[in-house]
Amino acid sequence: MTIIYAILMFCVLIFIHELGHFVAAKASGVKVNEFALGMGPALFKRKKGETVYALRAIPIGGYCAMEGEDEESEDERAFNNKPAWKKAIIVVAGATMNLLLCMVLMMVISLYTGTMTTTIDEVSKDSPAASAGLQAGDTILAIDGTKIESWTDIIEGITAAKKQVELDVERDGSTLSLTSQLTKGEDGRQVIGIVPQREHNVAVAVKGGILNTWNMAKMMGKTIGQLFTGDVSTKELTGPVGIVYTVNDTAKYGFMYLLYLTALISLNLAIVNMLPLPALDGGRLLFIVIRKITGKAITDETEGKIHFVGIMLLFALMIYVTWNDIARFIVPIFN
Repeated sequence: MTIIYAILMFCVLIFIHELGHFVAAKASGVKVNEFALGMGPALFKRKKGETVYALRAIPIGGYCAMEGEDEESEDERAFNNKPAWKKAIIVVAGATMNLLLCMVLMMVISLYTGTMTTTIDEVSKDSPAASAGLQAGDTILAIDGTKIESWTDIIEGITAAKKQVELDVERDGSTLSLTSQLTKGEDGRQVIGIVPQREHNVAVAVKGGILNTWNMAKMMGKTIGQLFTGDVSTKELTGPVGIVYTVNDTAKYGFMYLLYLTALISLNLAIVNMLPLPALDGGRLLFIVIRKITGKAITDETEGKIHFVGIMLLFALMIYVTWNDIARFIVPIFN
């Protein structure tokens, strides 16, 4: 089942990404020669109109092969003969679809699990919060004089507190000021022993999905920056083998955790694909901008060769990451 989950996840994420390129290309009048899910030998092929639709044997990868994408073409409907703004839309469409998928999945998760509010649902017995007089149904308005907008603000306020925390709470229409001591939770964080109420609301779930996606994007952006500065080792990168093992561990906790992992990887694909590196969508977008400024200084053939080198480097990186995954996950099993 782990392998099935992983394959389904790869296929969905890749299909969504390539579908973005495909739809944008068709809408821009670009000729699409082939739309394929998977790599390697074709298991199924069917031509409809000018496009061949294929399902290929290796369920990692896929592509939307456009006329004139990496070579010069005289066809007026070729990618290379379209205006720069249309090319940019087509290139960005794949990452945009992955981003939208992440948002939708995070909205579904928020709606199912509920969004944590600033109202207390439960006060742990014998906790600092209970000693301070906090009760279920209290709404926290401020911590140490700082206004509270979300449950995240409450966590941050308690974490930043020193020996105790001052809370302004609303109870039965009245505002109370209470002082709570602090204790350590199982994960080592400072806590006072309260559990929030969860709100199952579509509008709140939509807002929560967008906000959670943004927070994950900031975290990923920071991590990618640390990779380039050397603060994070490339040995921490994970490829398909590592993802399969992560899927295996995540599946034990339930379907919602798998959805969260799918959203996380989808956002990762969106961000990484937009890095300004050859062969990636971000690299193609960079060339579109450069060639718009420089005119014909760079030919389609030259750009195609640069992207080919980029693909080879990406393959080398994939081999390196896969080797690290094998050493990290598979070798210990036999030791």
